Amino acid sequence: MGALSALEEALASRWEAIWARVLDKDPVELLDALRTECDSNAVVCAEGRVLVPNAYDVALADEIHDELTRRGGRVGQAITDSLVRHAERHGYEWAGPLAVHIARVSDVPNGRYHVTSRVMPHVSAAEFPHAG
Repeated sequence: MGALSALEEALASRWEAIWARVLDKDPVELLDALRTECDSNAVVCAEGRVLVPNAYDVALADEIHDELTRRGGRVGQAITDSLVRHAERHGYEWAGPLAVHIARVSDVPNGRYHVTSRVMPHVSAAEFPHAG
């Protein structure tokens, strides 16, 4: 493992430790679930080119959603940033512009969160009549 890669892993581990202390274990598990979803749907298109879905839906149980949203917009950005760093570490390419949608869902299968992904095609602003 190169020095830069070791540094990236150390920083990622430190970031996750901070999340664990601040928000208990759920956010770390949520980040792991996002990474697993990304890895599980990676498609090798050509030698050295691996595409991953660009749209992620995170369904949060009421209490988890409340806890995360109390902390403001930085949580959504932190989740997205973590996913971006994961893709960079693995050399993944997004199938289009990245979007992470977080929603409150009352009947989450494991009682905390559920993550899904899909390829969302890029939609040009020119397709919207009022876009500037």
